[in-house]
Amino acid sequence: MHRLFHFLAKKYPRHELELFQFLRSGKLFKELTNEELLRFIPFLHERKYTENEVVFFRNDPSQAIYIIRTGQIRLTIDVQDDFEELVTIDEGMSFGDDALLVNSYRNYNAVCASSSADLYVIPQISLMDIFEEDPHIHAKVMTAFAQYYDNYLSSIFKVYRESFGFFDLGQAYIQAQQTTS
Repeated sequence: MHRLFHFLAKKYPRHELELFQFLRSGKLFKELTNEELLRFIPFLHERKYTENEVVFFRNDPSQAIYIIRTGQIRLTIDVQDDFEELVTIDEGMSFGDDALLVNSYRNYNAVCASSSADLYVIPQISLMDIFEEDPHIHAKVMTAFAQYYDNYLSSIFKVYRESFGFFDLGQAYIQAQQTTS
């Protein structure tokens, strides 16, 4: 029986297997099977950026998710007339995950931090088409998204406790509740 299953199992070209492994290295696609990941392949577009080139600005419509193939991307927020760096992220990491939410806008800026960066871009409309056609994939990706944001929120609370309240966390929580109502 095991031999029969192995015989019937779909064979994937090496480049697809490597791409599946790469996609699973990030947070959003780690639980998807090869068959499920295969649905995304036609919608993966490669885009090259050069140092200091803007990927998107805060308040831009969230129209795609980005996955770093090579290079680094700096995520910043604009505070008055300056940009404060949140983090610089590396290969395999995704950003712009708010594109999983319809009618959302960017919360931060994304800028190429290395001399160059190669990104995979998945348009929001393609994501929504896949999710509509396969609710199981949608559930897996959104569960990963929710787990990521739960960890993120836990980290914010931890940093807040350690910083002795340099900012009004209660106000941030109230604002978040009001904007989701």
